[in-house]
Amino acid sequence: MSKPITITNVRTILTAPETIPLVVVKIETSEPGLYGLGCATFTQRYLAVATAIDQYLAPYLIGKDVANIEDIWQTCQVNGYWRNGPITNNALSGVDMALWDIKGKVAGMPVYDLLGGKARAGAAVYRHADGKSLTEVEENVRKYMEQGLLYIRCQWGGYGGRIDQIKAPEGAPEGAYFDPHGYARNTVKLFDHIRNAVGDDIELLHDVHERLAPIEAVRLSKNLEPYRLFFLEDALSPEAVDWFAVMRQQSATPIAMGELFTHPQEWLPLIQNRLIDFIRCHISTIGGITPAKKLAHLCEAFGIRTAWHGPGDVSPVGHAANLHIDLSSYNFGVQEWWGPSDLIKEVFPGTPELRGGYLYANDKPGLGIDIDEKLAAKYGGTIDINISIGYPFLHNDEGLTDKAKN
Repeated sequence: MSKPITITNVRTILTAPETIPLVVVKIETSEPGLYGLGCATFTQRYLAVATAIDQYLAPYLIGKDVANIEDIWQTCQVNGYWRNGPITNNALSGVDMALWDIKGKVAGMPVYDLLGGKARAGAAVYRHADGKSLTEVEENVRKYMEQGLLYIRCQWGGYGGRIDQIKAPEGAPEGAYFDPHGYARNTVKLFDHIRNAVGDDIELLHDVHERLAPIEAVRLSKNLEPYRLFFLEDALSPEAVDWFAVMRQQSATPIAMGELFTHPQEWLPLIQNRLIDFIRCHISTIGGITPAKKLAHLCEAFGIRTAWHGPGDVSPVGHAANLHIDLSSYNFGVQEWWGPSDLIKEVFPGTPELRGGYLYANDKPGLGIDIDEKLAAKYGGTIDINISIGYPFLHNDEGLTDKAKN
């Protein structure tokens, strides 16, 4: 009987090549040169996640057999007593993905093969087309169409729209004041324009981003019906999911939900009652590949497809994990894709490649992705988050980066 491969070190790597804080977990093993990478990115609380990994999970994990992914996942999920929060789930995800990466390397197989093999050659993606005017949104949609994309998410003026803003009362704090009714009206105008401009051969999507009151979200879903959206995303907040039953009764617009979910009891009622059409979790926030693959199987039984969260605040390691699940899941729907910069690809060799509207994995064992730690460290200075608008800014040793200044 061969000697088990054990965990010898667990550490976090914090980096922000695109000014977005990314948390990557590296697990080193007793086998020389064998390690795994996982994504634990929770941009708005990244230091809390790093602390949970370095101070709490790492001491427990040292000496554990890397082969026992399920046992390690279940134990880490409950050994802090309180569970299913975004900080602890992201910490656990970093460990879980790294262990799957190691298992694939030991087996000499890509993770998608360990999950059952490919159900498709590539994963269809959607990109984000925004603009300050209807013509600018249309121009960006057409650019993506020219690149071969089949699915495009359309927003007019960002999430929640910033075309019409209500007038703030005198003495109010400085800031943007949201006009939900103006946003809802403009969204219908947007899709009327785009659908008439580009025709019916492209799939259109929209993200409400939990901005509307439930009754307004129901009304928007009904008003968008004529434009045959591929899906309407995050129309309600997790606290208002009971309203999906009302929405389902009144509208045939497909619904995608789950970006903010952290706990199974948030998605179970929606799945078993068939109130959504796409599950859209941030995989690291639900705990990694292990629970995500189980969730995909559960959704398959109820005719619900996957559309995992995939913006810039998922590390390339997390995007690779998304893709391996996409390729191996029969009920895959579509994958969000942010479009990595050349710099990101340098920091993370093996980042999945987009060609003609489809995302492709390489055939390397494990997740097929690595990290240049020296280059990552160059972009690992003090990272500040501007909570008011949700955009991160990076201060490195040379001062504020150009991207952050713009």
